[in-house]
Amino acid sequence: MKLVIAIIQPHRLEEVKKELYAAEVNLITVTEVLGHGRQIGVDEFYRGVRETGNLLRKVRLEIAVNENFVEPTIKAIIKGARTGKIGDGKIFVLDLPRCIRIRTSEEGAPAIG
Repeated sequence: MKLVIAIIQPHRLEEVKKELYAAEVNLITVTEVLGHGRQIGVDEFYRGVRETGNLLRKVRLEIAVNENFVEPTIKAIIKGARTGKIGDGKIFVLDLPRCIRIRTSEEGAPAIG
């Protein structure tokens, strides 16, 4: 099991979701976050408002997947999030040692779904 974390541009969220659903990845947590990478000082536009590169609005996706869904998840995020411009984001893949479904107490791969 893996936890895929992606930080993407907010305006790319709908496209990323579309690509994830096409890859049959349906379990996703989305959080609005602030941050920056190397683009310090770069201006971006969010909902028509210019933001100068200190802490920029981003979206964090957290997706728990079984091993056979890791690569399709990564490819879907890249396909949906890539603009080719600085600030497209990052993907982190972490080991997920334990997952528990609260409703049934199932553990491991069945708990992810």
